[in-house]
Amino acid sequence: MYDNSCIFCKIAQKKAPASTIYEDDDVMAFLDINPLTRGHTLIIPKKHYKDIFDTPPELLAKIHKTTQQTATAVQKATNADGISIFQQNGAAAGQEIFHIHVHVVPRHEGQKLGRFGNTHANRQELDQTAAEIKRQLTQ
Repeated sequence: MYDNSCIFCKIAQKKAPASTIYEDDDVMAFLDINPLTRGHTLIIPKKHYKDIFDTPPELLAKIHKTTQQTATAVQKATNADGISIFQQNGAAAGQEIFHIHVHVVPRHEGQKLGRFGNTHANRQELDQTAAEIKRQLTQ
C-alpha cells in the first residue's frame, strides 16, 4: 500500500529525502524536518496506514518496539532529561499527515515546546544528529 500524495510514503520509498536513523522491511525512523527539539524523531510503517484504527495490531507492536529502541538512543544522543512520545489520530486530535506516525521528542528541564511547523531544520544538521543517534542504536 502506497499513497502517491503522502510525504511519508515518498520517504519510505526513497522518493523524498530523510535523515534516517533506523530502517527494516516494515518500519523506519527518521528526524522530523520541522523539529520541536533537536533529535525529534518520527517512526512510521513503510506501508500506508492512515491511523491507529487502520493499522494491523502486529505492525503497531513493531512500531512501538521501534519507538522504545529509538527513544533510548535519542535520549542518550541528545542528553535529554526526558522523552515525550505521542501519536495523533484524526484531524480533531491534531493529525496533519494521515500516515500513522509516532513522535519521539527529547526534552530538557524547563524546556517549553513550540508548535508543529514553526521550525525548519537544514539537512546537514539533521544528518549530523541522525549519525549521533545511529551510534547510540548500535551500542
